[in-house]
Amino acid sequence: MEKTDDGGGIMTPDTVLISAMEIINLEGDLLDQGEFNAWLELWQRDGLYIVPIDPQETDFKNTLNYACDDHEMRERRVKRLYSGESISTTPRARTLRTLSRFRLLDSEGEEIVVRGAQSLWEHRKGYSRHYAADITWHLQPQGDKLLIKQKVIRLINSDDVLHSIGYIL
Repeated sequence: MEKTDDGGGIMTPDTVLISAMEIINLEGDLLDQGEFNAWLELWQRDGLYIVPIDPQETDFKNTLNYACDDHEMRERRVKRLYSGESISTTPRARTLRTLSRFRLLDSEGEEIVVRGAQSLWEHRKGYSRHYAADITWHLQPQGDKLLIKQKVIRLINSDDVLHSIGYIL
């Protein structure tokens, strides 16, 4: 697929990465600000939000994961976060994430694939916790914007004991 910028010119790898970083940073901000319904709008309907237990796993549909959410499960997760009915989400954790080390892995086909790092701090009930992750985003153009087709969050301590995570990584 030949990608063009808003002016009709061909996009270079640098401009593709910048466009991808815009949606990735928007996603992080929406999650930290608790704007979960707006976060849902960043996704393709058939997209998958994945948090594998095994950091080397690639067959997500046939292995156990912390999360492997399709559209319906993402909506349920957001509803639970807004409802206040779950003890793991009340009070809602305050989060602050820093996204960095973006690398364009592929932009030749119908998808743009970017890998980056996330450093996320959670503060809830007087305690702070830190989670670091290697994240891969698969993005697809839809009209004049990019949408998330797949997001894989590989926590560096995913195969260790994790505390209850009552928010979206």
